[in-house]
Amino acid sequence: MKAAMNIIDQPQPISPSSKRFFDLYRLFIRAKGLSYSTEKTYCAWARRFIKFHKYRTEKEMKVSDVEIFLTYLANNRHCSPNTQKTALNALVFLFRSYLNCDVSDSIQFKYSKSPPKIPTVLSHSEATQIISQLKNHHSLVVQLLYGCGLRISEAVRLRVKDIDFANEGIWVLETKGSKSRRTLLPKSLLEPLKAQIKYSRALFKYDESVGKASVYLPYALSRKLPNANKQFKWYYLFPATHYSVDKRSDVERRHHIGVQQIQRAVSKATLECGIEKRVTCHTFRHSFATELLRQGVDIRSIQEILGHESIETTQIYTHVVGVHERGMISPADKPSSVAIT
Repeated sequence: MKAAMNIIDQPQPISPSSKRFFDLYRLFIRAKGLSYSTEKTYCAWARRFIKFHKYRTEKEMKVSDVEIFLTYLANNRHCSPNTQKTALNALVFLFRSYLNCDVSDSIQFKYSKSPPKIPTVLSHSEATQIISQLKNHHSLVVQLLYGCGLRISEAVRLRVKDIDFANEGIWVLETKGSKSRRTLLPKSLLEPLKAQIKYSRALFKYDESVGKASVYLPYALSRKLPNANKQFKWYYLFPATHYSVDKRSDVERRHHIGVQQIQRAVSKATLECGIEKRVTCHTFRHSFATELLRQGVDIRSIQEILGHESIETTQIYTHVVGVHERGMISPADKPSSVAIT
């Protein structure tokens, strides 16, 4: 850690491909306990920032240059507000936490402007139609998205222990923002989930036989629970079919299935069904929330089960529910004795 901090006092030549700078920066991020996806995002934005300003040493990097970079993203790259916010968070972390610079004053820049978007949702018929085109674990993963309101990253990271059959619930622990929550366990998925656990156990037994039964544990649990990574309850519910090298520890082991393969399967199934909507894995989470709203579930309960930090995020679904479901009738559907020509 001291070596990572001393880099400020010992300026070294840097570039978007500088191994010394980014190796130390990665070590610093890992020491903070941030996720691997966050590590990749923060390093990517740091690399773009350095390349944009053509810095040669850390001493040249200035907080005021962040404003110029973010404004460039809006004016020249036409990036969305969410992209700008991601870049801002990454660069604030870089300056405040790593380079130990004062960023207390708000950074002024031109925000990208885009109208608020109402999420695309599927009717129950459309959702089940797409799911019926999926096979094996692809189908079960998407059923969890639609039946439990999970994000795709949460679904593929589920552990065997997270399925609570006794209390008919699913514990979602490795979540966005590290906020754990409990969600529904559909009765229709009880048997498919038991079959999936049986399949995972068979893979686990094989991994044990070849000495590769250990799995990745989040939040430094590998130090607190040194033997937990070799226990089946920590095994992934949807294990990958092959081994891969963990980029953080250089250990070869079985990870969970990839997000992209589920996304590709959903895209293909949507085309096969002839549904003319932009459907992604996240569409099933939106559809889950909308169905709960149609059932009359209060907005606070939906917020809790989705894991939204702000109620405003959940309220977007009130705009999704059709106006005809609020008792409104179009004038065009009103009976009339005069024929319209």
